[in-house]
Amino acid sequence: MIIDSEKAMLDLGANLADILQIGDKVALSGTLGAGKTTFARGLMRGLGFDEEVPSPTFAIVQQYEPPETRLPVAHVDLYRIEDTGDIRELGLGDALEYGALIAEWPDRMPDGFWDNGLQIKLEIETEKTRRLTWTAGPAWKNRWPIT
Repeated sequence: MIIDSEKAMLDLGANLADILQIGDKVALSGTLGAGKTTFARGLMRGLGFDEEVPSPTFAIVQQYEPPETRLPVAHVDLYRIEDTGDIRELGLGDALEYGALIAEWPDRMPDGFWDNGLQIKLEIETEKTRRLTWTAGPAWKNRWPIT
């Protein structure tokens, strides 16, 4: 799928918000500037969050909770994680018990973590366009892809 504008990326994220459920894992992969955080911003707006959605690069985990959002979401940026052992300290498994997980730089997670998740890859095509490809685990059957 080709995404041809920032608005289209935000809209796609908002569309995903409509089907996001407790326990869902969404992995956002791509190089710097590919649109991972923009996609996450659209998703958070689709869940009802009206304020600025910062990149969690420095905080690593940014939590969003009702009533500001339809369901709890942990927005994670694993870019600065070098030792996968440090990930356990973030409590991401606990976040999935009562909410959803959206992760940028998901390759830092242990093998198999994303098997039942939605893995979205964003690639820069041109200055304004991005190519979106995905792999969807069984939990996403009949929910993804969305248009």
